[in-house]
Amino acid sequence: MQHFRLSIIVTILCLAAAFYWAGPMGAFIAIILGVLEVSLSFDNAVVNASVLKRMDELWQRYFLTWGILIAVFGMRLLFPITIVSAATGIDFLGVTDMALHDPATYSRHLNDSHVQIAAFGGMFLLMVFFSFIFDEGKELHWLGKLEEKLSSFGKLESIEIVLALGVLLMTQNWLPDAVMRLDTLVAGVAGLILFVIVDSLDALFEDEEEGEQFVAAAKKAGMMSFLYLEVLDASFSFDGVIGAFAITQDVVIIMLGLAIGAMFVRSLTVYLVRQGTLDEYVFLEHGAHYAIGALAGIMLISISHHIPEVFTGLIGAAFIGLSVFSSIRYKNQAE
Repeated sequence: MQHFRLSIIVTILCLAAAFYWAGPMGAFIAIILGVLEVSLSFDNAVVNASVLKRMDELWQRYFLTWGILIAVFGMRLLFPITIVSAATGIDFLGVTDMALHDPATYSRHLNDSHVQIAAFGGMFLLMVFFSFIFDEGKELHWLGKLEEKLSSFGKLESIEIVLALGVLLMTQNWLPDAVMRLDTLVAGVAGLILFVIVDSLDALFEDEEEGEQFVAAAKKAGMMSFLYLEVLDASFSFDGVIGAFAITQDVVIIMLGLAIGAMFVRSLTVYLVRQGTLDEYVFLEHGAHYAIGALAGIMLISISHHIPEVFTGLIGAAFIGLSVFSSIRYKNQAE
């Protein structure tokens, strides 16, 4: 329970603020949004835990403090406003005023930006999935010989990038509108480029002989891992923010509800690390990455076809559940 103490305190404060802002119904909707955020982001927590356990204690604290502020206020509130501002040409303060006083128009503008958001986030998550699947150093394989064979393809230079670009080209080729195809292509390539930069930033510095000591310190401190986690969280948060407008158009309630969910996802991440859950359930990380692959596909498909958020949550839950079952069976067979 100690790992969730801060989340419970934040939940109480957020529900009190929601009640003050919009009465009992506002608090109730905030609870729904919080539950929705947790259910959609459990696989995010598992992947976060696999990265967080390699970070030192200092950067783990940064992840739980500054990371929370970035996740709640940056990705759930400020970033959507920035997207609408860039898409419409309206200044940031103007969009903020629109979000507070004309949420219907704000929601429409945010939905109009769904193509770019889905392409960007979908490609980033697809690269996360491919990087795991084609990791030739992976020793344990959930799907047996099939996954082992896929891992061996990691010997091919930049196989993840080649396949991801192929998926992007097929996706945009199926779109009917030329403008939509261009937006999808540009946003998707941007998501891919960002992943490559974040994933290989340490290798870029290693080429500098003078910077070797700095790189060692940066790796030890977890700077690159922290940056990677924040971008990964941003990719997960996109659909949650847009989907929240299907429940309410009150931006304040959306932020409070998603803040509750984001806090519990952070606490769940720490719990998985502290309890050694990834070591006990050996296929849990596999299931989370397959869920991420499914989410990436859903985001790319959602560019042209609406897919209910509950469907996304159920797929993620199915992969996590199957991986836990496989882990228990594997442990029993090993004993």
